[in-house]
Amino acid sequence: MNRSNAGDGANLLALRSHNTALVLDLLRTAGAEGISRLELAERTGLTPQAVSKITARLRGEGLAAEAGRRASTGGKPRTVLRLVPGAGHALGVHLDRDELRAVLVDLDGAVVGERCAPLDLGAGAEAVLAGVARAARELVAEVLGPPVAERPGPPGAEGPRTPATEVPGAWVAGERNSGARGPGERTSGTPDPGERASGEREPGESASEERVSEERAAEGRVSCAGEGAPPGAALDAAPTLLGLGVALPGPLDHVRGVLHRVTGFPEWDGYPLRDALARRLGVPVVVDKDTNAAALGLAIGGGSADGGRGGGSFAYLHLGTGLGAGLVFGGRVHRGARTGAGEFGHQVVQLDGPPCTCGARGCIEALCLGAVARGDLAEAARVLGAGAANLAGLLDIDLVLLGGRTVAAAPEAFVHGVGAVLDARARREGGHTGAVPVRIAPGGTRAVAEGAAQLLLAPLFGRGDGG
Repeated sequence: MNRSNAGDGANLLALRSHNTALVLDLLRTAGAEGISRLELAERTGLTPQAVSKITARLRGEGLAAEAGRRASTGGKPRTVLRLVPGAGHALGVHLDRDELRAVLVDLDGAVVGERCAPLDLGAGAEAVLAGVARAARELVAEVLGPPVAERPGPPGAEGPRTPATEVPGAWVAGERNSGARGPGERTSGTPDPGERASGEREPGESASEERVSEERAAEGRVSCAGEGAPPGAALDAAPTLLGLGVALPGPLDHVRGVLHRVTGFPEWDGYPLRDALARRLGVPVVVDKDTNAAALGLAIGGGSADGGRGGGSFAYLHLGTGLGAGLVFGGRVHRGARTGAGEFGHQVVQLDGPPCTCGARGCIEALCLGAVARGDLAEAARVLGAGAANLAGLLDIDLVLLGGRTVAAAPEAFVHGVGAVLDARARREGGHTGAVPVRIAPGGTRAVAEGAAQLLLAPLFGRGDGG
């Protein structure tokens, strides 16, 4: 599979046709048992001729295969087709404030590889990008084949271009962003006294020694699983890799892939994370908030109120090192006009309350995390429930899903506490529908990383734009 030239093998990211997406999604949901061409035509509304043409192309590209034959009424047995899960893969990376978690998933969304390592989101752009590149390279090398090569040329050099329009919100190598710099990086080309300029070596130091020195410095800033992997590994040599989805705390601009004042780390404001990673890795990259990514994965994977059929509405509340929400209406993630929806943790519920890392006072996040720090989980759940009740009253959602490391450490306490607040609200309002149900989101601690991978996969199956 080649992402940059449709004439060279399968080009998954070029399968933008609505009809093809419909067929692919039905092949995926049919599972190993498969589905016949006649059933595909009936469920999509396409003509049998159109279905035959689409499935022939998918088979030719290795995306679909025969799954046997099925008896028919009055005719010869029907050939049944299935999706080939290993024909494509996507990387999903969750950048938390203190941890990096990366997964590699196949077309079914099944995790086939995982990495987790400590991370300091405040260590600077180079350290964070090096950690992402190293984890991605190790996963791809371990699961998809031989180690991929280091991209030649200096950091920021252009690589193979894949049209960015093939994945909504994606950017790939070859599109520059002038003037981009990382948090803590200097805008001037003049180094600080005592610093070496880029490309400058100490007397007697070879180029290879300089590179090793730089890699070790990066490793000192970001602790990642594995040793010796270069921080700037190009991934475009992996034939089935579609790209990389990255999810991290907001706020951020999902469309442009630019971070805003990440709560607790304002130095990231204005940093073009998507562009920087795409240049470094040579594959399409999509960036979104952690809560949106998790909500997308839940909407597709069956964690929603309607079992992933695309019609339900729910709120995913993520309590970990911070607090945020992912909102799904009609099976689609709601990001808002400026992609800033879901900043749930920074609604003020106590005027002149304790200071929050966002700069305000009395935010739900500050109150909730403060209660957790004191060991008062009942109070933390009560505060979280108050916020959930506000959402239920404002948006009339079908379901509240809870996730994040803090919730995972005491799931029963949070389900009980949040549910009690929603029950009390339902009793005050009366009616016969009862309280909005509260559940633990499936996926555990890797739900965000899996959702990040879906930022690449979802558009292929017509299941949301991934953006």
